[in-house]
Amino acid sequence: MDWIGWIILGFIAGALSGAVVGGRTARGCLPNVVVGILGAIVGGWIAQQLQFGQAQGFLAAIIVAVIGAIVVRVILEAVSPRDRR
Repeated sequence: MDWIGWIILGFIAGALSGAVVGGRTARGCLPNVVVGILGAIVGGWIAQQLQFGQAQGFLAAIIVAVIGAIVVRVILEAVSPRDRR
């Protein structure tokens, strides 16, 4: 997949993970792409550790990236500072 494909995959995974995980972190187009690409890396690593093999096809890549992006968003939410009002 070329770099435009990775950006599209990152945006889709970031947007879907943003819909699943609530909170205030990483909202907007560029943060969604960054979270989605990081999620693809994390999801690929998780899939490799669980010995699932490589994701074949665009749909499998999105599923792996969304799972990884959800993990990234949960971690970001856990380490983000809370407002004390």
